Amino acid sequence: MIPIFEPETEAEAAGIVATIARNDLTLKIEGGGTRSGLGNPVAADRLLSTRKLSGIVSYNPAEMTMTTKAGTPVAEIEAMLVENRQMLAFEPLDHRGVMATVGEPTIGGVFATNASGPRRLVAGAARDHLLGIRFANGAGEVIKSGGRVMKNVTGLDLVKLLCGSHGTLGLLTEVTFKVLPLPPASATIVVSGLDDAQAAAAMARAMALPVEVSGAAHLPESVRSRFLGGGLPDGPATVLRLEGLAASVVVRREKLVAAFASIAPVAVLDHDATTSLWREVRDVKPYADATQKPLWRVSVAPSAGQHLVAALRLEAGVDAFYDWQGGLVWLRMEADAEADLLRRYIKGLGGGHAALVWASDAIRARTPAFEPEAPAVAALSARLKHKFDPKGIFNPGKMGF
Repeated sequence: MIPIFEPETEAEAAGIVATIARNDLTLKIEGGGTRSGLGNPVAADRLLSTRKLSGIVSYNPAEMTMTTKAGTPVAEIEAMLVENRQMLAFEPLDHRGVMATVGEPTIGGVFATNASGPRRLVAGAARDHLLGIRFANGAGEVIKSGGRVMKNVTGLDLVKLLCGSHGTLGLLTEVTFKVLPLPPASATIVVSGLDDAQAAAAMARAMALPVEVSGAAHLPESVRSRFLGGGLPDGPATVLRLEGLAASVVVRREKLVAAFASIAPVAVLDHDATTSLWREVRDVKPYADATQKPLWRVSVAPSAGQHLVAALRLEAGVDAFYDWQGGLVWLRMEADAEADLLRRYIKGLGGGHAALVWASDAIRARTPAFEPEAPAVAALSARLKHKFDPKGIFNPGKMGF
């Protein structure tokens, strides 16, 4: 058991980092510990948790911005937002189910991993909502970047750089982000019986229609029964979400139903069922079963997802479902991670990214969690790492450096 630090102030956290650097030690960083297994395994001398660096610093519902300390629980933030009919529009994924972890996800962990859910295809990723940060670099110096309003950025955008860096460049202590109004009504159109290729075409067609689809996913028969307690209609389910004012949702729902009624059976889910379904899609419900089968998060062009899965099924045991109109593939292998095979097919289909989310310790030890970088990109990453963390104290090896 390594020593654990739980600072309660930014100054205390920065002081710990400075001491670690002076003593040539290394530091594993985590928030609530619910996502700490993401990335490559980390072996560090000390652990720093931000869970006590918590609290909402400021919230202006009229300007739709919030500033919080990095260790603030996401649940606390969302409760405050719901009171004001607002939300985190990027729908941050809760990793506890698929990673078999406990504890409370923190907002710092959300932005450190750029955790983004089904609405990403229309609202953007977590990093697109992050306005400002405060963080401690590898020398224990506190740096502020960005602010509380959207504005043009010149030079190196530290806000975007730190978001998704998995705690390898700095220790986030405070974040400022934008929020959006919570849609008062929603509905989901369920198109049943389409195979993966037909579903890809249907989702593309739906996204091209003037109906403002805010979620597009395909749930093959192998996973369909694991959503809504088996309550979806029989057959593979292609699901399309609509959100907004109630009258608008009704009109757009009718247009979407009419567009697909001649192709396949169509059903409609009400607001409550829609909320539950998309939470389960967001949190990868079919694979939140505590097994250690390798789980990949694959990002490719929406038209390439179903081709990737079809090719893999010829050579390995795989299960999958699709989000982001097919551009995000949640892929679970039955045995080995098959990293080389997967990444070779991704490259052959025009490129993309495959990140290993969950696997046994033995598989994680021999499988790079992130897509290997091209030499020029790897050199740039190493230079950035050295600039922010010259002694390499933060999460050593987590992202390959």
